[in-house]
Amino acid sequence: MRMATAKEIYAETIRDLPSSERLRLATLILEDLAESAAPALDYSDAWTEEDLVAFSQRNAGWKQGDDDLAKSG
Repeated sequence: MRMATAKEIYAETIRDLPSSERLRLATLILEDLAESAAPALDYSDAWTEEDLVAFSQRNAGWKQGDDDLAKSG
């Protein structure tokens, strides 16, 4: 048995629902996705405090260089 695609389900069932019900359905779907994805989030690439300090220092120097260019131009 072939499963219907999302487009088919939308065209056959959802499109004719009132806007409020379509929004309610969209909310239910998004909430379900958020709940199921939450445990799978990977924070291993999160920035450490050292990363933030190094970035801030580099960024501060870059912005100072921009200011110098603006004054000379």
